[in-house]
Amino acid sequence: MRPVRKYSALVELLDRALDKGVIVAADVIISVAGVPLIGLNLRLGLASIETMLKYGMMNDWDAANQSIEKIDHSERIVSEKGG
Repeated sequence: MRPVRKYSALVELLDRALDKGVIVAADVIISVAGVPLIGLNLRLGLASIETMLKYGMMNDWDAANQSIEKIDHSERIVSEKGG
């Protein structure tokens, strides 16, 4: 009997990463002939909006986004009523 779910590991990994959150930090130095030319400090955060809000991240962004949606919705209602 063959397994039914081939890609379940990838889906489960992505689900866990979005649920718990993942932070990746990397320092990259590009050099030529032993002379450093470019230095990069990279940081990547991956999580669902729900997880970020739970940990207190992006609260201002979420509030601003919701207020913009409320204004847009109100303007659509007014324009539909013809006022």
